[in-house]
Amino acid sequence: MYHYRRRYTREVAFGPISLGGYQPVRVESMTNTHTRDTSASVEQCRRLYEAGCEIIRLTVPTERDAENLKQIRDQLRRDRIDTPLVADIHFSARAAMKAVEYVENIRVNPGNYANRQKFSTEGYSEEEFRRELDTVRTEFVPLVRRAKELGVSMRIGTNHGSLSDRIVSRYGNSHEGMVEAALEFARICEENGYYDLLFSMKSSNVRVMIQAYRLLVQKADGELRHAYPLHLGVTEAGDGDEGRVKSAMGIGALLEDGLGDTIRVSLTEDPVNEVPVGFAIVKKYNDYHLVRGESAHLPVKHVVERRKGSRPEPPPPFDPFSYRKRVSGRILLAGFHAGGDEMPRVETEVRSRLSDAEAVFQEISARLAPEKAPDAIRSELVGVRIDSAEELAALDLLLARLGECGRSVTASTSDPLLLCGMAGKVAKARLDILEGERLDPDFITGLDSRSQGSLEFCFLHEQSGERVPAEVLVHLARKLRTQGFGRVFFSVISASPVFVYRHLVREFNEGGIDYPLVVRFRKGGEDRLDTLIDASVQTGTLFCDGIGDILALETGLPPADEIDLAFNILQGARTRMSKTEFISCPGCGRTYFDLEKAAKSIKQRLMHLKGLKIGIMGCVVNGPGEMADADFGYVGSGKGRISLYVGKDCVEENLPEEGAVDRLIELIRERGRWVDPL
Repeated sequence: MYHYRRRYTREVAFGPISLGGYQPVRVESMTNTHTRDTSASVEQCRRLYEAGCEIIRLTVPTERDAENLKQIRDQLRRDRIDTPLVADIHFSARAAMKAVEYVENIRVNPGNYANRQKFSTEGYSEEEFRRELDTVRTEFVPLVRRAKELGVSMRIGTNHGSLSDRIVSRYGNSHEGMVEAALEFARICEENGYYDLLFSMKSSNVRVMIQAYRLLVQKADGELRHAYPLHLGVTEAGDGDEGRVKSAMGIGALLEDGLGDTIRVSLTEDPVNEVPVGFAIVKKYNDYHLVRGESAHLPVKHVVERRKGSRPEPPPPFDPFSYRKRVSGRILLAGFHAGGDEMPRVETEVRSRLSDAEAVFQEISARLAPEKAPDAIRSELVGVRIDSAEELAALDLLLARLGECGRSVTASTSDPLLLCGMAGKVAKARLDILEGERLDPDFITGLDSRSQGSLEFCFLHEQSGERVPAEVLVHLARKLRTQGFGRVFFSVISASPVFVYRHLVREFNEGGIDYPLVVRFRKGGEDRLDTLIDASVQTGTLFCDGIGDILALETGLPPADEIDLAFNILQGARTRMSKTEFISCPGCGRTYFDLEKAAKSIKQRLMHLKGLKIGIMGCVVNGPGEMADADFGYVGSGKGRISLYVGKDCVEENLPEEGAVDRLIELIRERGRWVDPL
């Protein structure tokens, strides 16, 4: 939790490659062609192979699809494409028994493999629960034995949106239920001496996904014979920047924890687009392994504890299995509050210097966008840099020219004397404390604790991945509290924000310090995807864990993109809903309508419904279950046919695709959730 060490897992074979152990984190994708269409499936597999995809998954809804896997596999092998193939199974044990003959790995969903999944609300007695589990065992064991005989590995892939009625009756539609569903199947595998397993715990809700994997590792590593590899992914992530941000946050948060051996980025786009995003996410961790080798891996907990003299790592300063926002003080800033139970706020920095008065004025105006609607996406605080007395004087002129907008300006400096001159003039005055620099605490006497402005103390941390000297900030925080300073924020600028903020929060918690935190991310460069992913991982992880009161980005992105990224991160963490949330699947061979086209149409017409969650699903496998996390849903139910949902209830079945979006809008109107776009 405080530094990167990858969990060492059992190495599992995937044809010509393997995963887990000391292998790199593998990147997977999935075809969205119909598996009975040999030429289309082979062509898409070829394109994925050319993009570098390391594992290719195909859906297998029926025995006929399973039989055609042989044709697809044989053509690919004739073309000298040896990428491992995965058969994706839902419901059909007969399809699974056929598919296992032709692939390197078979994925089964414990929510619907030999389990009832009618989304009923009836309860289960203990006898009924055991009886259905016995039925599962009877139908599942033949597949386990056949996979073992053929040397085919298996992924036990739980989806939040497709838990069985039996599991939901006992655990609810929860991450606890996801974990138990997977463990039931793993126990059956181990009972039959089969250990070529890996797990996945997918959800469209990033927080649920993160919590499910963490809980699985805790329980599985304490119960099962081996530490099995993990396949990571945020399902139904959507498209565009939103899909990339959500995927990077969920996958990256777990990779930072040292969890994960293979990943898939699920985008409602051409599956080939998923591959470069996946490699961009895993690059940092695979590079680290190349440098550190086996020392980058950490044996599982029950192995470590058996070692003589081993000391467990201190517990994290947050609950890894459920969301709870860190307790902090509430501070008034620029007409709104930050900290406490308030939603996180957004701050960005201008790039122009105060010596260029016109450029600074124009950039601040563009970032604050006062002409936009009150609830529009824009930066709520905008920072300027002050390094001299001349720039401090220029600040007064700038604030006068900005008028009312000037109250949203923040300022930063590394000079305590300049900080004293800034305090009270701007919404928040920040002092950057350079690592290794001796800070004379007497400068506090030059500040006025009754000032109308707030203060922020930021530690510039250069030792990436090492412990931040939190005692410096703790000592300062205590002195400020003694002097009566209440409107104070703390922050750190580091290449590894996740680890250093965790250290800081732990020290603050132990010291009883509740000053709010600004989560800062600073990164230059022109690689847009790299910036998008790094910011999402390093800040989104913290907000998912309840750490952070303000998100402050300073990147090389255009201002509008930078602001949009900040709001996408907060929305992905479910800490601030600023736009419509689209829970959109990537589509597969079970989809019988143009999902990508439909998703774009729905987004275009509903994107103004702030805070509303819309599910867009290619089929009924995860559709009904994911609707529990959505307000309204558009779910494929057959060739060119759509069913509409309100929450988890199907209210319109088998509508023609033409006109289904119009009917969805009518449903939103009828439920009083529609507002006209401005």
